[in-house]
Amino acid sequence: MDSIRLRLLKWLVVPVLLLNLAGMALSYALAWIPAQIAFDQSLSEAAATLGSRVTERDGRLLLDLPPAAEHALRDDELDKVYFSLRDNQGRLVAGDAVLPVMPARAGAPASDGMVAGEAVRMAALPLVVGQQQGIVVVAKTLRKRGQARAAIVRAMLPLAAVLTLASAGLVWFSVTNGLSPLNKVRAEIQARSADNAAPIATAEVPLEVAPVVQAFNGLLDKVHAGAQAQQDFLANVAHQLRTPLAGMRTQIDLLAAQERGPEAASSLAMMQASTERMIRQVNQLLAFARAEPGPLRKTRMERMSLDQLLEESIQHFVEQALRKDIDLGFDLQPTMVLGDRFLLRDLIDNLIDNAIRYTPAKGSVTVSCFAHLGGGMLTVEDSGPGIAPAKRAAVFQRFQRLDEKTTGSGLGLAIVRDIANAHGATVAIDTPHSGQGALFSVYFPA
Repeated sequence: MDSIRLRLLKWLVVPVLLLNLAGMALSYALAWIPAQIAFDQSLSEAAATLGSRVTERDGRLLLDLPPAAEHALRDDELDKVYFSLRDNQGRLVAGDAVLPVMPARAGAPASDGMVAGEAVRMAALPLVVGQQQGIVVVAKTLRKRGQARAAIVRAMLPLAAVLTLASAGLVWFSVTNGLSPLNKVRAEIQARSADNAAPIATAEVPLEVAPVVQAFNGLLDKVHAGAQAQQDFLANVAHQLRTPLAGMRTQIDLLAAQERGPEAASSLAMMQASTERMIRQVNQLLAFARAEPGPLRKTRMERMSLDQLLEESIQHFVEQALRKDIDLGFDLQPTMVLGDRFLLRDLIDNLIDNAIRYTPAKGSVTVSCFAHLGGGMLTVEDSGPGIAPAKRAAVFQRFQRLDEKTTGSGLGLAIVRDIANAHGATVAIDTPHSGQGALFSVYFPA
């Protein structure tokens, strides 16, 4: 994957390193060139000193150089010093014959050469004494120059290394600091839950990042609008389907109440069972669709009384329990929870319907709610066959049924699980104190 950080570092660190190298070369030149000039100047001064001691006698050049002066000229701890005086014919007048013959050019700079197999630096001084012309050459080996050059390099390398590391560190820090707004936006997005469609705040977002954030907020708006349209569609479907289904059930009940033959009565009974099953499955599928996570989940949460919500749903279950001769009891204590009213009603409907459906005739179902650990607890206890511990996790999966004798789609407890997850609640299945049946507990946190 292409990385903005690596791209910035590549385009910043490489030029900085090149600039540092150029700076090192310039610093070396600024330090070495004056030293080179000073060494060459000392050679030129030595040549000038020798030239001042040249005289003419009998048409010949002479060098008046006492031994003490020659010793002072040649006295050097590191370098070896050579000198020579030659006439205009190139004949050696005084000094070292190993020095090469140099052309007599006035003002010529010092030059490099080789003497006795060793590199030297030479300075030549043309002179005219009386009627005679000559040239004085002074040469010196490069050992002291080499030491000076090495000292300059040793002094510059640590400084260059420190500057290079400091520059690279400054570039790294600058790039990291410059990209920190992106990291903040990324952390904010990663910290969001799947159902949080609130726009990202753009107040503290840099100008360059603002278009990306605005585009992302636009996408969130589209997702929010799509989710709202889906919820509106489900609400319309629920309204449009429940009314004709309820009318169909009423008409079938009216037909069943009239005198009919055995075959018609059997057909009506099958139609009643099919209608009841279709109504229940349609309600469950709609509830399951509403229970799935979505960006509108948090916006519909409100603080409500769980006991009052249960009271509003009692009548339907009382009639259902009476048809199976089941003792349906309620123990409702004041309980406040944070939730979605419609989803919680679906959760209650599916828990109690599941208990009544699996409880045999003349059994009992008890629904309770009470405050617990700062939150709320909803329990549904039945005297049915119960659920083996090995199967308690599987019953919350889709299309899982406890047996084939009881009609159902196997979605009821899956809906309960999804709605509980949407509310941050936990669902548990236990065995009641009586030792028979099942006890469903839903804990809503504070």
